[in-house]
Amino acid sequence: MSAIDWIVLALTLTLIIAYGLYKGRASKDLDGYFLSNRQVPWYMVLLGIMGTQASAVTFLSAPGQAYTDGMRFVQYYFGLPLAMVVVCISFVPVFHRLRVYTAYEFLEQRFDLKTRTLTSFLFLLQRGLSTGISISAPSIILSSLLGWDLFWTTVVMGGLLIIYTVTGGAKAVAYTQQLQMIIIFGGLSIAGYIVIHRLPKGIGWSEILHMGGRAGKMNIITTGFTDKGGHCRFDWNDKYNLLSGIIGGFFLALSYFGTDQSQVGRYITAPSVSESRLGLLMNGLVKIPMQFLILMLGVMVFAFYGFNKEPLFFNQSQLKLLEHSKYADSLATLSARYDAVEAQRIVAVRSPDSAGWPYAIVDPALIDSRLQSITREKAQYKATVRRWLDDKAVGGDSNDTNYIFLRFVTDYLPKGLVGLLIAVIFLAAWGSISATLNSLASCTICDFHRRFSTRTLTGRQEYRLSQLYTLLWGIFCVAVAQLVYGLGNSLIEAVNVLGSLFYGVILGVFLVAFYRRRVPGTPVFVAALITETGVIVLNVLEKKGMVSLSFLWFNLIGAVGVVVLSELLRPLLRPQKQ
Repeated sequence: MSAIDWIVLALTLTLIIAYGLYKGRASKDLDGYFLSNRQVPWYMVLLGIMGTQASAVTFLSAPGQAYTDGMRFVQYYFGLPLAMVVVCISFVPVFHRLRVYTAYEFLEQRFDLKTRTLTSFLFLLQRGLSTGISISAPSIILSSLLGWDLFWTTVVMGGLLIIYTVTGGAKAVAYTQQLQMIIIFGGLSIAGYIVIHRLPKGIGWSEILHMGGRAGKMNIITTGFTDKGGHCRFDWNDKYNLLSGIIGGFFLALSYFGTDQSQVGRYITAPSVSESRLGLLMNGLVKIPMQFLILMLGVMVFAFYGFNKEPLFFNQSQLKLLEHSKYADSLATLSARYDAVEAQRIVAVRSPDSAGWPYAIVDPALIDSRLQSITREKAQYKATVRRWLDDKAVGGDSNDTNYIFLRFVTDYLPKGLVGLLIAVIFLAAWGSISATLNSLASCTICDFHRRFSTRTLTGRQEYRLSQLYTLLWGIFCVAVAQLVYGLGNSLIEAVNVLGSLFYGVILGVFLVAFYRRRVPGTPVFVAALITETGVIVLNVLEKKGMVSLSFLWFNLIGAVGVVVLSELLRPLLRPQKQ
C-alpha cells in the first residue's frame, strides 16, 4: 500500500476506537455495561443487528462466492424474514417482560438450572470458536495479499477492538456499529462504481447482467432438483437452493436471532417491545437486498475480468509458495502460457471485429470457436495450479474464493481508496466481533459466575468482573484465530457450518420452552444432549462422504430432534422439583 493508504487506514481505525471510547461511557453496573441501560433506539438496534450478522467474512467472501458459484447463495437468507416475524411474536415480549440479561435466564425459569447451563455452554462453545474464525478470516487474507505477518495481523485485528469493547461495553458496541456500517457501505459503493467505471466503453449494467447470466452467475433461484437417469430427484447435498434456503434458513435464522446472545443482546437494549420489533422487522426487509448487492459486486468483478487480465491465481502468496517448491519450473512455464492465452482472449473480446464483441450480448453460437478453446485452456491451467497446491508436499491452499474481491481492490483501486477498503475489512470484523465478545462476557457472568459463585458482589465489582471476562474472551478468540488456517471452504460457509452444528439444538430447547408447556426440564435436557451428539455424528459422516446432506438441514434436524425426543422422554423421566 502507498503512504496515503496507510494514513487513511490509520485515521479510520483511530476514529472508530476514539468514538467507541467516547460513546462507551455508561453506568458502572451490569445494566449499563451489557444493556446500555435499555435506551437504544430502534434504528441503532437495526444497525447493531446488521453489524453483528455481517462480519468481515461476509464482505470478503460473498463477492468471491458469487464470482465462482453465482448468486444462488442469496437463497440462504430467504427464510430470514419469516423468522423475524416469529421472533417478534414469541421471543421479544418474553425477554422484555422478564428483563433478562441473557436469553438463557428464561430457560431456568421455564425448566431448571441444568438446562439453562447446558444451552448457555453450547452457545459459548460455538460462538467462541466461530469468533476465532471471524478474526482469522480477514487476518489470513490481508496477510497473504499485502505481505503482512500473520501473527501480528491477527493480534492487531483482534486486539484493537478489545480496547473499546472492554472499556465501553454494549454502548460502545452500538455506537461504533452505527459508524462502521456507514463507512462499510460507503466503501463498497465506491468499489462498485470503480468496477463499472473501468469497464470498456459501451459496457454497462445491461451487459454485465447478460455476461453474468451467460456464465451462469445469475442463478438467483435454484430448485435443488436434478434430472438423473430420467428421474427428477432432490439433491439433499445441494447447499443453496430455494427449499433449503426457506426451510433450513428459517430454522437457522430463528435460532440465531431468537436464541443467540450476540443478537438477543442487541435488541433487548431497546426501551420497549415495539422498538425491538421494529429493528428486527426492518432487518428482515433489508437483509436480502443488502446481501444481493454484495453478491452482485462479485458478478461485476467477474464482468471486469472478462475484459481484463484475470490472475492465474488470486492468492499471490500461494504462487510464491509454488515458486519455492518442486513445481517451480513447471509454474514458470505454465504462467508464461497462461499470460499468452489471456492476452489473446482480451484482444478477441475487445475487438469490434471479433465475434466475441461485445462478449456479454452476442449469441453463444456466434462466439469464435478459438475464443472458446482459449477459455477451456485457461481453465485447465488454473486447475493444474490448484492440483499442485493440494499436493501434501506443498501444503498450500487451493481455495481462491476469499481472495478475489480484495485482489481487485489492491490492483485497481486508486491510492487512498485501497486504505479505505482495508479499513472496511477491519470495521466489518470489529462490528460482529465486538458484539460477540460482549455477549460471551454477559453469558459467562450471568449464567455461570452469578449462578455458581457464593460470593456476593456489588454492582461496581460485577462491572469490573464483566470487563475482565470480556478481555479474557477476546484473548481466547485471538488465540483460536492463530490456530485456524486452511479451512478448505469459503470462510463465510465455514462460519455457517459451525453455527449449524449447535443452533438447531439450542432452538429446539427454546421451542419446547415456548410451545410445549407440559414438558419439564429433565426430558428436554436429555433430548438436547442426544440430539447434539447425533448432529455432530451426522457432520462427521457427511465429511467422510458417507451421508449426502447439506449443513443447512442440520438446523432443522437439531430443532425437530429436541422437540420430538423431549415429548417421547416426558413419560419416562420424572419431572425434577423446581
